[in-house]
Amino acid sequence: MTEVEWQRSSFCGGGGNNCVEVAATADGIALRESDSPATVLTTGRRALLALIRTVQSEASPLSGTSSPTR
Repeated sequence: MTEVEWQRSSFCGGGGNNCVEVAATADGIALRESDSPATVLTTGRRALLALIRTVQSEASPLSGTSSPTR
């Protein structure tokens, strides 16, 4: 993978070693965990947006239950 600019989640753990990182690439979006930077998941922008919207929704079709109160 070519050099990309990784950004960490604002919910990054205390020591900074347990973070979700995301980067835009020419082919879409790359995701990784900071404690395992060699393992990279790539996806399209639309697929990632659909996942985020599903996770944020009140009723998740994956679990069949409402999301926890924030």
